[in-house]
This record gives sequence, C-alpha cells and structure tokens, in this order.
Amino acid sequence: MRTLPLALPLVFDGHNDLPWELRLQVGGDLDRLDIGRRVPTTATDLPRLREGGVGAQFWSVYAPSNLPGDLAVTQTLEQVDLVHRLVHRYAGDLTLATTAAEVEAAMRAGRIASLMGAEGGQSIGCSLGALRALYRLGVRYLTLTHNDNVPWADSATDVPVAGGLTRFGVEVVREMNRLGMLVDLSHVSTDTMRQALDVAEAPVVFSHSCARAVTDSPRNVPDDVLAATAAGGGVCMVAFVPEFLTQGAAAWRVEAFEAAAREGIEGTDFPAFMAWASDYTRAHPKPPAHVEDVVRHVEHVREVAGLDHVGLGGDYDGTDVMPVGLEDVTGYPAVLTALADRGWSDDDLAKVAHRNAIRVLRDAEAVARELQSHHSPSTVTIEELDGAAVRRSGA
Repeated sequence: MRTLPLALPLVFDGHNDLPWELRLQVGGDLDRLDIGRRVPTTATDLPRLREGGVGAQFWSVYAPSNLPGDLAVTQTLEQVDLVHRLVHRYAGDLTLATTAAEVEAAMRAGRIASLMGAEGGQSIGCSLGALRALYRLGVRYLTLTHNDNVPWADSATDVPVAGGLTRFGVEVVREMNRLGMLVDLSHVSTDTMRQALDVAEAPVVFSHSCARAVTDSPRNVPDDVLAATAAGGGVCMVAFVPEFLTQGAAAWRVEAFEAAAREGIEGTDFPAFMAWASDYTRAHPKPPAHVEDVVRHVEHVREVAGLDHVGLGGDYDGTDVMPVGLEDVTGYPAVLTALADRGWSDDDLAKVAHRNAIRVLRDAEAVARELQSHHSPSTVTIEELDGAAVRRSGA
C-alpha cells in the first residue's frame, strides 16, 4: 500500500439530485430542512460535503420527463430558483459558479462551487430560446434526454423513434456549443450518443454513467463511444449507482421494471417508480455494489478513453441505494484511496477528482467564444426542421 498524500484532492462531482429531494421532502421550503447540519433523510448536506472533500458540484435542476405540455420547463425554472436560494442561504459554504475560472476561484477560497445541470431535454421543451434562458440563469449542461424520449432525441430507456437525433436535435447540440453549455450524453440512446459526438464541436460529458463493457446496461457507455468522447476532449464521469456498476444489480433493475409494469407503473416514470420501488426493494433486495465496483469502471474508462477523460458523477440523492461504503457524499475519499492503493499517483487522482472536469468546462468556453465570433443565436423551430407532426407525436 502506497503512502497516501496528506490531503486527497477536492472533488468536482458531475451530478447530485439534492434539489429534487428537497422538492419532494419539503416542497423546496428551505426553512423546513436545514442542510447546514447533518440531515438523516438525504445523502447530501454541507457537513458531509465537507467531509467528503467536495469542492465543486453540478446540482441537477431536474423535472420529470413525462410531464404534459411545457410543465417541465416551469418546474426546471423552479429548481433553478431553488439552487439560487440554496447558494444565497448558505453563502459561507456555497458560491454560484458559471465558468471554469469561477470554479477554481471558489475552490481556492474554500467554498463549494455550485453549478447547475438540467437533466433532460424536456427542460427546454422544443425551444432554443428556453435553452438560452437557462444558460443565462447559470445552467451549464443539458442532458439531452432523461428516461423518456423528447421530440428531438431518443433516450436509452425508451423505444427509439428518432433514430438518435432529429434535425432539430442536431441544432440543439450546435446551439449548446455556441453558448458554451456542455452537451451531457448520460441517459441518451447509443445512436443519440454517436450522432451528438459527430455533430459536436466542443467536448461532451457523461455526467453520471459507467462503462457498458463492464456492466451491460443501456445507461452505460460503449467502448467506441468512450473512445470518441476522448477524441473530442470529453469526460465520462463515473456514477455510483449499483444498477450501472454490477450485472446483478442491472438484472434486478430489469426485473423491477417488469414487476412495476405489471402494476401499471412505467419504469421511465422516475418519481412513480422510485415511490413504488421502496416497497419492492424490501421484499426483493437489490444486489449490493461496493467501492471496488466503482474502481473497476473508473479504471476501464481510463484504459479505453485515457486518464484525461475520466471523472466522478456520484448521482447522490438520485437513487434509492448506493454502494456499501459510499452511502452518502462522504464516500469520495474511499474511492480515491482505493485508486491510490492501486498505484494512481497524486497527479492522477487530481485529474479524476476535478482537473478533467474543469478542463472540459474551460474547453467548451473556448469553443463558444470562437463560434460566437461568426454565428448568431439560432432561431429555427422544430416545425421548420422536423415538420409540424413531430412535436405532436413526441417522435
């Protein structure tokens, strides 16, 4: 066992669902739940973020992907407001960050840089204007889909309709590159991954995904996509979700979706499924995952994509059960220590912990400056590119 550094590097995590958990538990009323102290009903609070060495966090501003009309846009705005209120209330610990330089400044100052990621294209409806509005409010990545298809992109966990990206979906990716908003390919179908990588001029991220060659889950990333992500300068941020980490838990998820469907609950309906699964899990325990499973995925991504293209995206407060030893956000040192024990140098650890994530954000900003010098904001509509029937059908 090697001698560990005196202090492990700070972590820049790609995905945390605390804002949604606060909405579920207290309706977003921060007077009713104080994350400034240890909270027994969440996996995340400020004392444990400090204990876990988190220096920067992408907070998910999630809204369910099966909401009618443009309700997801409204709910996303409410979640953006919630993150802004969190940062204001806990200004001694949190600070809003919208650039790589601001992330680095916050980490130097001892505060947790707080960025926002919108989890699913439902958050913009079919509006490039809504996309730009979210960017102005501080959102710095958009996951192209969540569990359901959107009218312009296919999800990994829905029946493919578009065959990846529609023409409007391609325009969304291009406009995100022009803005400097990271294209997040977690949750999307393999065709959507490959097509987005073909179109993207800036590095992409997988904010919370694992390696499909290690665990065969549609939510994980195939090796050819990992290689293409690296070729474009992107980063795959490994999630701590058992269903993505082990084949046993992946099989459990398939069986749970089938059992839920027999009771009229779709697995893609994330809030309904999670509520249903709390009882199901008691009778049918999910096979456990461990720190070593996270390490296997991190090292596979390093092997295929390279050291400069792997990060961490725990997905805390976004799933019901986390790996043994990683039950809450204090778990990051366990992962970094396990990597150190396997020969990762201090510089290697710093890259996986935060440097790669900061670099991809900085690279996206540089691409945006270049694109903005000769491209105006796009004003095309989905009807113009894909036809009026597409929005109605949800293709």
